[in-house]
Amino acid sequence: MAVHAHPDDESSKGAATMARYVAEGVEVLVVTCTGGERGDILNPAMDRPEIKADIGAVREREMARAREILGVQQRWLGFVDSGFPEGDPLPPLPDGCFALQPLEVAAEPLVRAVREFRPHVILTYDENGGYPHPDHVKTHEVSVEAFEAAGDPDRYPGAGQPWQPLKLYYHLTFHKERFTAENDAMIAAGLESPYAELLASWVDKPLTWEITTKVPCADFFATRDRALLAHATQIDPDGPWFACPLEVKREAWPTEDYHLARSLVDTELPEDDLFTGVSERVCL
Repeated sequence: MAVHAHPDDESSKGAATMARYVAEGVEVLVVTCTGGERGDILNPAMDRPEIKADIGAVREREMARAREILGVQQRWLGFVDSGFPEGDPLPPLPDGCFALQPLEVAAEPLVRAVREFRPHVILTYDENGGYPHPDHVKTHEVSVEAFEAAGDPDRYPGAGQPWQPLKLYYHLTFHKERFTAENDAMIAAGLESPYAELLASWVDKPLTWEITTKVPCADFFATRDRALLAHATQIDPDGPWFACPLEVKREAWPTEDYHLARSLVDTELPEDDLFTGVSERVCL
């Protein structure tokens, strides 16, 4: 189970991992906490009045196409996008949005989803949300709450029969080591790197969470790109997502990376499989 804040997050974080496991016969469920109703239109070709007027329905259709491409199941939690506050001082978040929900209100439908789907592994964001969007931070909070509460019959008693997931991971998708490897590979191939400015301005500091798990999934990078492109309001096909050629990415950094935040099974780090320890305990 991969828990995400908005439609498109599932395609930019962990999509190749999910596609790989689907191909191997694993059931994969994407849980989308909000409808992305307050997201900006980031593709100039889609920045049209009729799209803006129907953005919730448009993003729902985009999500349907992306989940078809990835081969995953998908479930909406039904909360309203909080938007990304900007300004100084920051404006208040909109009334009723996901980020303002009390923890137990926001987590209850996710606990229910965990108990119904019965995942062995859950993927989510770290406590900073990957980046500090209020919905990403809230997604971390509800994911940790669901992981810890879903197996307890005394918590959320009206949300189905208890089920205890075995491993909880944080996405570590965007880190300097990966961008440096892709940058160097592009230069070696005689290509202009899109990462020079990013790397020049990067503030060097240790990762908050160490990479414990690198999942080889380069064979599914093309599927990941197709899923991203399905989110046409959010992804510019001429933008930086696709500036590094696929063959270069496959060679330079053929994994998607994670931090093992919780484990109820024995495992040995580093890992190359989210199901290390699980496979020995249960029949997948």
